[in-house]
Amino acid sequence: MTRITGKTRILFILGDPVAHIIGSSLLNEHFAERSIDAAVSPLHVAPGDLPRAIDMLRRLHNVAGFGVTIPHKIAVIPLLDSVGERGRQVGAVNFVRCNPDGTLHGDNIDGLGFAGGLVAASVTIRGARVLQAGAGGAGRAIAFAMAEAGAADLTIANRSPDKARELAEAVSHAYPSCRTRAGNGDPAACDIAINTTSLGMKSGDALPMPTDQLPEGAVAAEVVMTPEVTPFLAAAAARGCRTVGGKAMLLAQLRAASDLVGLA
Repeated sequence: MTRITGKTRILFILGDPVAHIIGSSLLNEHFAERSIDAAVSPLHVAPGDLPRAIDMLRRLHNVAGFGVTIPHKIAVIPLLDSVGERGRQVGAVNFVRCNPDGTLHGDNIDGLGFAGGLVAASVTIRGARVLQAGAGGAGRAIAFAMAEAGAADLTIANRSPDKARELAEAVSHAYPSCRTRAGNGDPAACDIAINTTSLGMKSGDALPMPTDQLPEGAVAAEVVMTPEVTPFLAAAAARGCRTVGGKAMLLAQLRAASDLVGLA
C-alpha cells in the first residue's frame, strides 16, 4: 500500500459520476512501480461546482495536477490559464498540470492514448476505414488521432448531426488525406468501429451503433472502462470481431499523463 506523507504529490480525477473510474488505481500502480511519491483519487464534482473546484485546486500547493473526465472535458477549458496544441485542436482537455505559481496548464491525451492502445493490441490504423460513434470530448480527440495515424476513411455518427459535421470538417481541414464525413455510415464497410460515447456505462444503455452488420474480423474498440466488457463489445465479439476495451486506452495514457504533470 502506498505510504502517503506531507511530501507526496497529490492528483485527482474529476468527473460526474466517479464510480466507474479505474484510472486512479492504474495511475497509483504506475507511480508505485516507478517509486514515484504520488497518489491519485477520483473527485466527484457536479457540473455546477466545477468552477469552484478548479479555483480550489489551483490554491493547493501539494496538488501536482488532475485528470478530467465526463462531463467536464470541454467545460474546463475556460477555467485554465493555458492549453496545449492538441487540447486546442480538439477543443477538450483531459489532464491538467498545476504549476507552482498557481496557474493551470491543460492538454488532451485521449487521442494519443486511444491510438496507442490500438497499436499495442496489434491493430493497424493506417489505411483503415473507421466508423466512430460520438463527437464529444473523447470523440473529438479520437477522430483527430485516427486521421493523424493514417486512417484512410473516417465516418462520424452523433445524435447531434451538426456536431458531427463540425468535427468532420475540422478533421478534414487538419488532415485532408483522410476522407472524413458525418453520417451513420455503413458498419459492413468498416475495418474499425469505435464507441467514444458513454453508452454502455449504465445498465440498459442502448448500443452506440448497430453491430449486426459488422464484418467478421473487424475491430470494435471502446472508451468505456467499466464494465470491462460493454454490451457493444460483447455484441461485436459475437459477430466474430476483435475487441479492444477502454482500459487499453488508459494504460497507454499513463506515461503521457505522468510527463504532463512532471512525474515521469
